[in-house]
Amino acid sequence: MQTSADRQDRHQYPAHWEADVVLRDGGTARIRPITVDDADRLVSFYEQVSDESKYYRFFAPYPRLSAKDVHRFTHHDFVDRVGLAATIGGEFIATVRYDRIGADGMPATAPADEAEVAFLVQDAHQGRGVASALLEHIAAVARERGIRRFAAEVLPANTKMIKVFTDAGYTQKRSFEDGVVRLEFDLEPTDRSLAVQRAREQRAEARSVRRLLMPGSVAVVGVGRAPGGVGRSVLGNIRDAGYGGLLHAVNKAFPEDLGEVDGVPAYRCVSDIGGPVDLAVVAVPAEHVPAVVAECGEQGVQGLVVLSAGYAESGPEGRERQRALVRQARAYGMRIIGPNAFGIINTAPDVRLNASLAPEMPRPGRIGMFAQSGAIGIALLSRLHRRGGGVTGVTGVSTFVSAGNRADVSGNDVLQYWYDDPETDVALMYLESIGNPRKFTRLARRTAAAKPLVVVQGDGSAPPGHAVRATRLPHATVSALLRQAGVIRVDTITELVDAGLLLARQPLPAGPRVAILGNSESLGVLTYDRCLAEGLRPSRPRDLTTGATAQDFHRALGAALADETCDSVVVTAIPAIGEASPGDAELAEALRSAAAAVPGKPVLVVHVELGGLAEALSAAASTAPAAVEKAPGTEGGAHRPADRPPTAMAEAASPPEGTHLIPAYPAAERAVRALAEAVRYGQWRREAADPGKVPEYDDIDEKGAARLIGELLARGEGLTISDAETCELLGKYGIPVRRALPAPTPDTAAEAARTLGYPVALKATAPHLRHRADLGGVRLDLADEEQLRRAYAELTELFGKPEELRPVVQGMAPRGVDTVVRAVIDPAAGAVLSFGLAGAASQLLGDMAHRLVPVTDREATSLVRSIRTAPLLFGWRGSTPVDTPALEELLLRVSRLVDDHPEVVAVTLEPVVVAPHGVSVLGATVRLAPPPARDDLGPRTMPAY
Repeated sequence: MQTSADRQDRHQYPAHWEADVVLRDGGTARIRPITVDDADRLVSFYEQVSDESKYYRFFAPYPRLSAKDVHRFTHHDFVDRVGLAATIGGEFIATVRYDRIGADGMPATAPADEAEVAFLVQDAHQGRGVASALLEHIAAVARERGIRRFAAEVLPANTKMIKVFTDAGYTQKRSFEDGVVRLEFDLEPTDRSLAVQRAREQRAEARSVRRLLMPGSVAVVGVGRAPGGVGRSVLGNIRDAGYGGLLHAVNKAFPEDLGEVDGVPAYRCVSDIGGPVDLAVVAVPAEHVPAVVAECGEQGVQGLVVLSAGYAESGPEGRERQRALVRQARAYGMRIIGPNAFGIINTAPDVRLNASLAPEMPRPGRIGMFAQSGAIGIALLSRLHRRGGGVTGVTGVSTFVSAGNRADVSGNDVLQYWYDDPETDVALMYLESIGNPRKFTRLARRTAAAKPLVVVQGDGSAPPGHAVRATRLPHATVSALLRQAGVIRVDTITELVDAGLLLARQPLPAGPRVAILGNSESLGVLTYDRCLAEGLRPSRPRDLTTGATAQDFHRALGAALADETCDSVVVTAIPAIGEASPGDAELAEALRSAAAAVPGKPVLVVHVELGGLAEALSAAASTAPAAVEKAPGTEGGAHRPADRPPTAMAEAASPPEGTHLIPAYPAAERAVRALAEAVRYGQWRREAADPGKVPEYDDIDEKGAARLIGELLARGEGLTISDAETCELLGKYGIPVRRALPAPTPDTAAEAARTLGYPVALKATAPHLRHRADLGGVRLDLADEEQLRRAYAELTELFGKPEELRPVVQGMAPRGVDTVVRAVIDPAAGAVLSFGLAGAASQLLGDMAHRLVPVTDREATSLVRSIRTAPLLFGWRGSTPVDTPALEELLLRVSRLVDDHPEVVAVTLEPVVVAPHGVSVLGATVRLAPPPARDDLGPRTMPAY
């Protein structure tokens, strides 16, 4: 019988269903449940829908909604009848609803698991992907409420809606009867439905960033009347960079008769501009930003770069101001970079946008850069500015984003843009914090499979103003997970730029074999030693002597590149004295021509005190940004840069297609570190092409485990289950736990030993003694009752009363290597599987390896081999190798358990004895908790504010 509490729960407003989403065109909308307060919004929405769309929805002319219709479509119990609306500016642009039905097609309640679903999208917003986003969210709601299948009836002419259903990727069947197409589809996510969802997410988020980086018109709001100030500076930077679109200066304090500022048309408000504005750069005090956002939203501005400070970085009051800013902008469908941002840059020749505080436009190139703080952004740009040299040209920036507090647009969004950006070959990111590590890891893995991603990661403490999900994982563990996703992890800005320069135009090395040649024996030996330290396989350095000519370098490099036992070459050069010594330009040309003859292998140069060589390697007359001609405003009232011939710098920055720059490094350790990262990344790319598979095991009882978990969770919100329940649950996944019987007295210990059979082990399981064999709390190989009673007496004499020790008796397992297997659901990173040797190796030295769940067979193999103490498993110093295939299978089974059942939030198997034949799990604990309402496998959402 349904209680009043049940009925109240059925009608409780589900706030966790609210979500902001990015639509196909890059704009945003809010999805939320429809309530009784939405009657007027629903009527207004319906009035703006065309007669054709109404006909498709109701299969007949339906010009207006009756009072009964409005009541029905706004009154829901949020269980059997649910309605969701997509809104912009608080007004409906689309709706979707489901009604639970029984086998007869009539309204029903649980346990009926089918529902009819229907959509209506305002004509002005059709084609923006609104229906697809609503389908993802209504399907997630339905699964949460126990509905497993949707049915939809659609007129054959309504091809757009049929496509929404058929393209979603769910398992479905179609029938045609009485002139209506009936679609039925299961709501269980499939590999195809998840792939469709991820692809839509990528396209939408990439387009939202593209709208910010490639605007057709820009308004700078907050331009000062006098020179200086943030707004006036940014306006000048945009103008001087040669921005190719329309540029406007805005300040409500401008005199009414002011026509322009620095040659740019001036206006008192955005609404006075008279034409569309794609991007607004906001540089006004924080208290005035809401009014600017409202005006921009009303005028259809697509995105904002908020340079203004005084937000979350300033304390609790500023944090609330930041939340209000994001909510306000999203209500108008706008995205925000910032607040407290440094700005954005796009060097594409048809854009040339420098909407930042950087006074000079960076050189155009193939490197994308992302930073959060302005100081780091300045350091990145200046470092690349100084170091961007190569044999055939210079390496520069494609796009640059400094997101400040990253309240909205984050590194994840920029990654989505870079993934298929043809102008970006390498992505460099300085991340002081990671707001959503689970999503970042997923996007990084996909991006790294297409182009290098180099990251400096903060130390784990979030800077003021950054919203970061709480994580229980150590900083080192998160770093290890990023490396497994293909991220090239470095520690400093210098290493970030060093790696970026190598990866931007040099091919990936095919392996770790390195040839070293140069005119200094000592520098060659130093390079050789650094290669060994980085795990590379260098050949003995070839000393060309200090009298080497440019032709000697050319011949030696050509021979090294032609050698099949060489994967890359490091050239070392020091200043030479004598008439035959090569000049900088001559040596650079010799190296360039030799490398061009064999282009498939990377070449690096280590130069010591050869400033001229670095300049010659860049092959550019100047590293200063190209001058930009200022032009007066055009008749259209907007500022456009004048046409200009390409500069020598621009020509140098665009080498012929297929050529490779040779990066130069001032120190051997920096060159070798960059090369080592490229070698490891190349190896990851090769392995990523065949990541393995998640194996199926016939003896896994997934449904039985689900029933048991449901019964256990019915007792409480979160609990560590008993030993017997742990054994039962693990047993359903083919993970037997060696039986242990409690022994509160010597007599019960003897009885337990007779039940299990000798030999046995006697263990103290008190928290301070558990898994601490080094303290003497374990007695092994007790062959008879006499030895057992003697051991029992020794334990109680040493450590106290039995009730304090909690002793157990357990049958002896075959001797082997003690290991530990753990799995945990981290709120930020997701499900993580960890492995190490039990005892000091993992507890004291932190020698644990980690993989993201689900783990494939190849990942399980690498997990076992990636700890530093792995040789102990493979016959170190003559010991007997243990059964690592059985260990890998255990890891895969644990991975399946936590992946299949998100309610399993923690598993610890310790110790796991890996013997020469088989494994034995001697101890296990499992913790359960209700699963989260939404996770990374759920519908697309933006971070909540």
